[in-house]
Amino acid sequence: MSRVDLIMPKMGESVSEATIISWSKNVGDMIEMDETIIEIATDKVDSEVPSTHEGKLVKMLFQADDVVKVGETFAILEIEGEDNDTPTPAKTTTPEPDTVKIVEETVTKAVESTKTTITSSEDQFYSPLVRNMASKEGIEMAELEKIPGTGKDDRVTKSDMMNYIKNRGNTPDLETTVKPKVEIPKPAPTPIANTGNTEIIEMDRMRKLISTHMTMSKQTSAHITSFVEADMTNIVNWRNKIKADFKKKEGQNITFTPIIIEAMAKAVKDFPMINVSVDGTNIHIHKNINIGMAAALPDGNLIVPVIKDCQNKNLLGMTKSVNDLATRSRAGQLKPDDIQGGTITMTNVGTFGNLMGTPIINQPQVAIMACGVIKKKPVVLEIEHGDVIAIRHMMFLSLSYDHRVVDGALGGKFVKRVADYLEQFDTNTIV
Repeated sequence: MSRVDLIMPKMGESVSEATIISWSKNVGDMIEMDETIIEIATDKVDSEVPSTHEGKLVKMLFQADDVVKVGETFAILEIEGEDNDTPTPAKTTTPEPDTVKIVEETVTKAVESTKTTITSSEDQFYSPLVRNMASKEGIEMAELEKIPGTGKDDRVTKSDMMNYIKNRGNTPDLETTVKPKVEIPKPAPTPIANTGNTEIIEMDRMRKLISTHMTMSKQTSAHITSFVEADMTNIVNWRNKIKADFKKKEGQNITFTPIIIEAMAKAVKDFPMINVSVDGTNIHIHKNINIGMAAALPDGNLIVPVIKDCQNKNLLGMTKSVNDLATRSRAGQLKPDDIQGGTITMTNVGTFGNLMGTPIINQPQVAIMACGVIKKKPVVLEIEHGDVIAIRHMMFLSLSYDHRVVDGALGGKFVKRVADYLEQFDTNTIV
């Protein structure tokens, strides 16, 4: 008999660690090839990790709620083969070279740093990633202990560190304030009177993540929203004309979402400074247009899968991508990479019958557009022989953007350009 290591596989772009939700097997259980051994959570996506070998589970190196880094051994199997006391790593799950390179560079920089190395204190646990970030930035333990944590058991997470580091330089006389060991008080929760007719439930993990992410976004970006109204009549009529044939030919529906996303992609080409991210005082201009779309999960929460490289997709390709991501979102089958790499986001509040909305920016992006319900209404039209009142299908578009880097002129022009592309839609388009 020999032993083999089961390695935490790479789960998507920028995903460097995962939290174990639960074990599907116990020590001593026999495991088949590709059989699920653990369930994990990364950001907003839950995934299953299959076994890369067939054998007996002899060691569980982590427990539920533990954080495991990509490339780290989380279990050991005993398999048929020559005796070997040294576990053999499972080659098929070795992280890809780019992940290894990133990890090595991070570790090297931390080792070479002359700053104090941070270790976990007796009262609080700090992950290796948090410790490396603290060492790189010269954050000593006394200062680290003052950073409020949003993770499990108030642990300091990567997001907490990034937010703190980003705002660190804005704090006056920081060196003098961190030396005394004075606890930073957390905001006291507003007391809620319980009349006896109140049911109290705890937020699920997803809702906690959403709460943290949305609050962080409002604290990070200076939100401002611009509105326009688009005449969708030509698009509504075109879709009504072709949807039956499209369903018969492609086996799926064509909705308004891919048409709107296509218009967004065209507008981004015209205004590339809307397709950026902010890192401190640096602006990252993204060449690829990766548009996130809010989609429903089985539990009713929302998630934002990303349609990659929209600048290279036609309407048919956009429709298939939208339908695929929406279907897998509802079935809870999204992969970690499906929600990574977004550069701008679209959310359809019209699904709920709402006229318009003021969405919160999905960090680290700088803009998110909301589409309201398409509603018939009387509209004044300018024609050759004068003004007339006609019944048109109208839709409000609202763009929330980060006023730190996107001025009102750019934000307003962008959302107006999206409306222009929608109104100029070619009704002879064949999909």
